[in-house]
Amino acid sequence: MAGLTIGVVARQAGVAPSALRYYEKAGLFPPPVRLSKRRRYDQQILGRIRIILLARDAGFTVSETRTFLSGFPLGATPSVRWRTMAKQKLIELDALMKRIADMKSLLEANFNCKCLRLEDCERWLAAKQLCCSDSNAKKMSVSKDQLQRLQTKR
Repeated sequence: MAGLTIGVVARQAGVAPSALRYYEKAGLFPPPVRLSKRRRYDQQILGRIRIILLARDAGFTVSETRTFLSGFPLGATPSVRWRTMAKQKLIELDALMKRIADMKSLLEANFNCKCLRLEDCERWLAAKQLCCSDSNAKKMSVSKDQLQRLQTKR
């Protein structure tokens, strides 16, 4: 029989056979030839799988990987494709890193609560929000002194 079986390709590529079936279903590579209803792959499929794994490791989604593989004009070189895709992914990563930094700051700064009741936390957070928000700066109904008193009551 000609061609590599799905098991052989999976072992050589370091992925599960189910991943190959998924990649095929997702349109990342064309359906292989079938002999006796069994998939038979050409040796070149290993290069395509390595590209797919590289894209995955770089954080590209299956949809983005499909765009990389088949969503560019016919003459687009791989380097143009990578740069185009990488530019967008870097913007996404910068936004994600900012979100992670904000989350980290929030976790480090605000979860040292000494409140005895959940209601005390709610009241303190509401007062802090009202006192410190830019849009309410002129309409402050809770002063920083009152906020300080709420904090010491906890």
